[in-house]
Amino acid sequence: MPTILGQNQYGKAENRVVKITRDGDTHHIKDLNVSVALSGDMDDVHYSGSNANVLPTDTTKNTVYAFAKEHGIESAEQFGIHLARHFVSSQEPIHRARIRIEEYAWERIVTSDGNSKFIGADEVKHSFARKGMETRVSQITYDGERWEVISGLKDLTVMNSTNSEFWGYVKDKYTTLKEAYDRILATDVSARWRYNWTSDEQRMPNWEKSYEQARKHMLQAFAETYSLSLQQTLYQMGSRIINSRSEIDEIRFSLPNNHHFLVDLEPFGLKNDNEVYFAADRPYGLIEATVLRDGVEPKVPVDMTNL
Repeated sequence: MPTILGQNQYGKAENRVVKITRDGDTHHIKDLNVSVALSGDMDDVHYSGSNANVLPTDTTKNTVYAFAKEHGIESAEQFGIHLARHFVSSQEPIHRARIRIEEYAWERIVTSDGNSKFIGADEVKHSFARKGMETRVSQITYDGERWEVISGLKDLTVMNSTNSEFWGYVKDKYTTLKEAYDRILATDVSARWRYNWTSDEQRMPNWEKSYEQARKHMLQAFAETYSLSLQQTLYQMGSRIINSRSEIDEIRFSLPNNHHFLVDLEPFGLKNDNEVYFAADRPYGLIEATVLRDGVEPKVPVDMTNL
């Protein structure tokens, strides 16, 4: 039975690059995990094994490190744009480049009085600890003419210890969940947003500011929404970002409901007045939805596992 070659790509995945920028005694860190995927005229290498159009994956790895030195890393998005443009414009057989980046944040080590944990105050300028919060992600795609930049974050754990309810839901013979009028609402936020910057003719967004502001509005909406459902909170988070950031047209959330169940303390003669909870890690409710600017078609992938 005859076969033909379908969609294909190749590249070097998970290139860990750490860039230290030294501003006198003050150092700044950019810590990225960069994956490169290239596609184009690659029929021959699959059919006959000819590598005439193949840029070695080792070369793509080297390019990542070289560009970190040559161009610096102003932001994950800017770095990905430099790489994608280079691969498509410098290699005729390559028609499309996809750069996926995870960024790991670091913070300076300080004590409660503002000094370093080590020798003296000057140590704070070049001593860091890995933040135990979210991982920043981005995907940059370029076909030689148009860009698509999707950014976001994952593993941002947030909690409201009150101002959340859940009641009035459908009940059938299998329903055992009790209605809640004061509950903990907790989730690990995974979010991806798409920028409306698609062409070099447009003004490029300030990627660092945009990320910081999107994150800020997301957290503010989570904290300020009196929630009757996690879906309601999700929509408020997305709406706040869309309404506040003109460069973002679409945002998709995946929010696990990190259930906290009140522990029955009555067998011990104790009253549990919304104080002691059992944090269940599984199974969990999973709430997913996209929030769009009116009139915009959705493009962020529903499955965000590899983005």
